[in-house]
Amino acid sequence: MRKTGARRAPGRPRSQEADSAILSAALDLMIERGAGRTSIEQVAQRAGVTRATVYRRFPDKTTLLIQAIEAEHRDHDPGAPDWPDLSLMVHDMASYLSRPRHRRMLRRLYGAVDDHPELLRSYRDSQGGRRASAELATLARARDEGRLPPDTNPEILQQILNGAILHHLGAYPDTVTAADISAFFIAVLKQTGYDQGRQRAAR
Repeated sequence: MRKTGARRAPGRPRSQEADSAILSAALDLMIERGAGRTSIEQVAQRAGVTRATVYRRFPDKTTLLIQAIEAEHRDHDPGAPDWPDLSLMVHDMASYLSRPRHRRMLRRLYGAVDDHPELLRSYRDSQGGRRASAELATLARARDEGRLPPDTNPEILQQILNGAILHHLGAYPDTVTAADISAFFIAVLKQTGYDQGRQRAAR
């Protein structure tokens, strides 16, 4: 009697190459046109596959875009970072925001918050969310070491920095350098009482 193996799901075998092409095309189109003006048909054309191929993997556009955002950040700093001091945290934030692709993606995500709030949620879960606790820990340590005022609330200061990021995305060109962005964040932190002179220099 012939033994039967595990039952295979209907349809063609999944192709990792096709998956990557579809996810990359979806994110590129969202960045170029916005979530509302991105369609499954456009993604299929950009990825060089059929619409049926896309729908076999992703039931709708929102699911596709969510997975594209997650894939973009899956290999970027995969673990929760452990910054030894505040200047290194600022340097890391500035490095991420100095990449034009990241800046355009963030503007699209915040611009879609009314119609597609789940996209921004996905970004926060896959990128911003996993770093939030590390940011709070770094801010609290800077306060405890005397580099921030003793009455500093790390949660409020984190919100201030998030607001500074949004302002920077809208007010500064995408050609801005990481060094310029770092200087911007340091200037914001100084307004909250940050004593940069007592901070170790970033290597």
